[in-house]
Amino acid sequence: MKKILFVTLCGTFLLLMFQSCQQPQKPEVLSGPEYSNQVKQIIDAKNVKVAAWYLAGEVDSAATIFADNSIQMPPNMPILEGIEQYKANWNQSIQFGKWDFNFEIQEVKASGDLATEWGKYTLVFTPNENSPIPPMNDKGNYVVLWEKIDGDWKIMWDAPVSEVPLPMPAMDSIPE
Repeated sequence: MKKILFVTLCGTFLLLMFQSCQQPQKPEVLSGPEYSNQVKQIIDAKNVKVAAWYLAGEVDSAATIFADNSIQMPPNMPILEGIEQYKANWNQSIQFGKWDFNFEIQEVKASGDLATEWGKYTLVFTPNENSPIPPMNDKGNYVVLWEKIDGDWKIMWDAPVSEVPLPMPAMDSIPE
């Protein structure tokens, strides 16, 4: 009996010593240039998909990359708060023609479950015959705040900023 107890204690002692000699695993680094580049690749793939969905008029598909409580800040319009306002606005807009976006990421800074994307965009709007919106070419910059929710990156805040000046009213239509 003493022999079994002695062997068990020695075995336990050796096992503990062996485990204490192993190098601890480094925790996964969730910040810095390498992590930001990994997140940039994910965001870039999502941008390609969402541009195709806008062009095809697939608002429900485009909405899948937005968080339920997202905020989109379109130029010269009130903000769109939440996924339902986003869908309502875009479902109306796609009825008037084709929205051809191109997104070009300039930089992504990521840390943990948050990432900020800065980029440039172009937009060509081609109206259909019933559109109240004239043909339009736009370009500008944007900032997007992404959050990793349940393992998937979602847009929380989307703020495009057009570089194209608004048309000036004719001089004879300006009140004195």
